[in-house]
Amino acid sequence: MAKPMTKTQLVAAIADKMDSDKKSAAAALDAITSIITDEVSGGGAVTLPGVGKIYCRERPARMVRNPATGEQIHKEADKVVKMTIAKALKDSVND
Repeated sequence: MAKPMTKTQLVAAIADKMDSDKKSAAAALDAITSIITDEVSGGGAVTLPGVGKIYCRERPARMVRNPATGEQIHKEADKVVKMTIAKALKDSVND
């Protein structure tokens, strides 16, 4: 498995695709990240065409097991961030 792309590498790739400088690309990436964070933390969802949908899902309260001791613990309800991958991206990986 290849190493994940770092933010620096991603900013350089965005700058290259946009025929722009790295400072503008970093600002664009930070703006997109901020918008996604604000929307999802507020209970909304963001769809990135060709990539997928990022959303927040509530998990109900439940019993969980401590793997070290085997003890059953009650876990309160919480929220988790999920992402559904777009079919176009899945298909491009399997080609």
